[in-house]
Amino acid sequence: MAQTTLTTAKPRRRLDFQKMNEIGLLVVIALLYLAFWLYASNFLTFRNQVSILRDAATFGIAAWGATLIIIAGEIDISVGPMVAFLSVCFAFMLKSEEVPMAVAFLLIVVIGGALGGIAGGLRAFFDVPSFIGTLGLWSALGGLALYMTDSVPVTIPPSDFLDSLGGEISGIPVSAVVMFVLFALFVFISRKTAFGRAVYAIGGNASAAHLAGIKVKNIRVALFVIAGMLAAVSAILLTARNGVGDASVSRSGLEFNVISAVVVGGTALTGGRGSILGTLLGIFVIALIGNGLVLMGINSYLQPVVSGVIIVAAVLLNILASRYSARRNLKG
Repeated sequence: MAQTTLTTAKPRRRLDFQKMNEIGLLVVIALLYLAFWLYASNFLTFRNQVSILRDAATFGIAAWGATLIIIAGEIDISVGPMVAFLSVCFAFMLKSEEVPMAVAFLLIVVIGGALGGIAGGLRAFFDVPSFIGTLGLWSALGGLALYMTDSVPVTIPPSDFLDSLGGEISGIPVSAVVMFVLFALFVFISRKTAFGRAVYAIGGNASAAHLAGIKVKNIRVALFVIAGMLAAVSAILLTARNGVGDASVSRSGLEFNVISAVVVGGTALTGGRGSILGTLLGIFVIALIGNGLVLMGINSYLQPVVSGVIIVAAVLLNILASRYSARRNLKG
């Protein structure tokens, strides 16, 4: 009897869109460094790299919470005014000298979490779309911050501790160190915890997640509470850096940078897909573009135009790569 030889074909590896996107972003960052090195004077100096890190941390800390919110299929556009409002409140607490600094830190974080919980509660228990809920916060908090200060920065008393928060550690901004520590924490949360898996499940199909026993309402509220607390951390660091509580942050477009970094990082606005690492790379793409355009002397009115074109191009490439990946995986 002839012996039959069985051969097993090696299965084709499925293309991972998120990994493709992250590799693509690394290439984009490398190209941005090359372009700005050639055309922007002093771009590669150490002080400018420190400046890039500081700018990245300004919106990067809030981006971790925004990433989880968007993965869950929601949106938060209240970040900028919330940071402004919390910064002003923090400055008033310190200026009064009646609230100990440690208590002021704790209160601001609690207030931030409570404000985020309002948007989360509206979404979870009253089915108010997160866009509408956070739009209401965006308007209310921005107006309150300006009303409380008459658009005048609120100075804070001198403090060695606050100076150290606004300073550097071995040449690296403290805010950037905080951003990277929180990055590691949120990578762990998103990849290794039941909470992180629940966020992805809700973004993929909230009804199926509910039937699987996931407490969808509680998760949604928790996500916005976390985002509010991260906004409070950003407000504290920004106040320490500038030495004032500044309501004008509400008009700086901070929320635009946050959402742009998350989307450029490959997180789908439809939910269910994204990564904290992708957001980190998106943060640096946004920060590099802003820094390089300033050094190149691009007219300030044209900078948002150039930034917008680059960001839309990056998102379009992400969509095309996602479709290509899906087609290859179906064929595989």
